[in-house]
Amino acid sequence: MPWLLPLIAILLVFTIFPLLYNIWLSFHEFVPRRRAVQYVGLANWSQLVSDARFWQALTVTFTYFIIALAIELALGMAIALLLDSDEPGFGFLRGLLTLTLVIPPAIVGMMYLLMQDPQFGVISYFLQMIGLQDPTKPILATSSTALAGVLLAEIWQWTPFMVLILLAGLRALPSEPYEAAQIDGASAFQTFRRLTLPMMSKVIAIAVLIRGMDLFRAFDYVFVMTSGGPGTSTYTLSLYAWQQTFSFVKWGYGATLSLVTLAMILILANLFIRVAKVRW
Repeated sequence: MPWLLPLIAILLVFTIFPLLYNIWLSFHEFVPRRRAVQYVGLANWSQLVSDARFWQALTVTFTYFIIALAIELALGMAIALLLDSDEPGFGFLRGLLTLTLVIPPAIVGMMYLLMQDPQFGVISYFLQMIGLQDPTKPILATSSTALAGVLLAEIWQWTPFMVLILLAGLRALPSEPYEAAQIDGASAFQTFRRLTLPMMSKVIAIAVLIRGMDLFRAFDYVFVMTSGGPGTSTYTLSLYAWQQTFSFVKWGYGATLSLVTLAMILILANLFIRVAKVRW
């Protein structure tokens, strides 16, 4: 089929070849003094086992992934339920949700970096005013709060994405089951639990999969706001792979880290589909 050739070519150039090259690179390492790539066998893979920074980055990545996904899903569903109306003005409010999605993540990261500045940041000012922040301990410069500071930017920008997906699902639900539930005297919570959630299962699964895969490779906000610090408290796998590849010129080890990230995303996605028993 000749019309498939452009698609196959794009797939080969931008997906298959980079993946195969990354696998090949994981068994090699760049040697600066020779300016050449040298075969090292399984050295890069065995290094993962004893690399404390890798395990720290993996822990931070899972923490970041779980907290952000749970909050975005809960807020997304709550806001979607509130905006699921045909009353005047709700269409305009739904349109406003797209504004955060068009801002580059690096700009959002810089914006939240400034808002959490202990001297003139809006967020820091209000937290200090109600006694929740010590002025001598900036949010992003304290290991116990830095990850939360980064998560604020992530959640602010991408919760509307969850809202839009879930809202589209809510708007497509049939009205007959809800009319029957109202006649039977079901409460709002019972209606949500027995009707809305089961009928929205596929939509929720799609939203969770898309955001989950994106969250597991978190990089932009961490890079702009903390660069993995203080210490390694916000060090994610993607940031660690970038640092090894470009800062320390360890191309092979960086490729290995990126392959591990890809493998974990695929495993988590398949486990979610099986555990949630989602039928497409």
